[in-house]
Amino acid sequence: MVSICLRRPVAAAPQCGCISLARPKPQTGQAHCSGGPFSVMNAPSPSSGAFKFALLISRKAGRHLRGKQFYQPRRWRSELQQTNEESTTEASSTSAPRSLPGRDIQSISRLVTPESNVTPISSDFVGEDAAVFDFRAQKFSSWLYFTGILAVVSAVMYIAWIDPSVGYGGHFIRALSSISSNHEVVMLMILFIFALVHSGMASFRDEGERLIGERAYRVVFAGLSLPLAVSAVVYFINHRYDGVQMWQLRTVPGIHELVWGLSFLSFFFLYPSTFNLLEVAAVDKPKMHLWETGIMRITRHPQMVGQLMWCVAHTLWIGNSFTLTTSLGLLAHHLFGVWNGDRRLAARYGEAYEVVKKRTSIVPFGAILEGRQILPKAYHKEFLRVPYFVIVGVSIGAYLSHPYLQIASHYLHW
Repeated sequence: MVSICLRRPVAAAPQCGCISLARPKPQTGQAHCSGGPFSVMNAPSPSSGAFKFALLISRKAGRHLRGKQFYQPRRWRSELQQTNEESTTEASSTSAPRSLPGRDIQSISRLVTPESNVTPISSDFVGEDAAVFDFRAQKFSSWLYFTGILAVVSAVMYIAWIDPSVGYGGHFIRALSSISSNHEVVMLMILFIFALVHSGMASFRDEGERLIGERAYRVVFAGLSLPLAVSAVVYFINHRYDGVQMWQLRTVPGIHELVWGLSFLSFFFLYPSTFNLLEVAAVDKPKMHLWETGIMRITRHPQMVGQLMWCVAHTLWIGNSFTLTTSLGLLAHHLFGVWNGDRRLAARYGEAYEVVKKRTSIVPFGAILEGRQILPKAYHKEFLRVPYFVIVGVSIGAYLSHPYLQIASHYLHW
């Protein structure tokens, strides 16, 4: 039933001011409102002029009201319009950071992730809760797509890059080796090319996503970065004992346990991408996240810290110039990533990122020791989440698979 209530009283029907457009019933009687010439049973037939006039008015009103968000308070309706205008302005110019003058923390929280429906942790936070994994929100089809994409990417990677007979990986290594016969120089060239591609494409992410879309840009990004990363790993494994031996600490009591512990802990810092695996594989729409809990409370650049821990552990254990050179190259890339990451997040989130920056630190535990970061009482629960358990499994698997990785790398002769 569609009814329109008139503001002015109807002279012929003082008992009721409703025009009801329900289909008349065959029996006699009165409608839900009082009787009169405008009641249901006394309403004109559908072919009459009054009925057509009322129907025309109702359709115009429906078209006018369609799409209005009346469930929101009027105060936030104007802010939503302003947010949309800011997003439009950002799409046309990425050089200027988003500015939110005069807004409190709650207002910033509503704008921290304009491209997603992710809500902040609470009114005191402007970032996202890291490593959240809700089983009820998972779709079997999404993880089926993820598995299929992983299998396809692995197959294409092997055929196009790794396979010694048809892949281009061997040609790439031989081309660099023709420039210099020094393995340390070749390793630095591999790392430099990887850093140029990886950080360069990350720097132009906003422009690239607007040009070809988020998922397509992620595919291009991964398609160029993964082969170079594989080349760096394989070349390091094959030449890790080259160069000048600088020290030998393997026989020192406790050094093995120290190296193993540093390597294991480094994975907790190195792989925050496990927080959003479906986005990494472009199953879900990739986003630039502003995490604020978990490992981010210790340092807002966990990948740099994890890489430092990994480099210290392996350099201590192997102790030669090749490993030291490789570690310096990796750390140089990650130190650049610290500056570049802060720059990109500041450009994307503006004042919201400045809030996160004030209560986090680059140096581990720096903000905690200075009192800018207050750990909650149940802080350990922020690590009792599925992504961190995945990291534990990957770390143990990587340790146990060392002999197989060495055999596979030697097979390639890179």
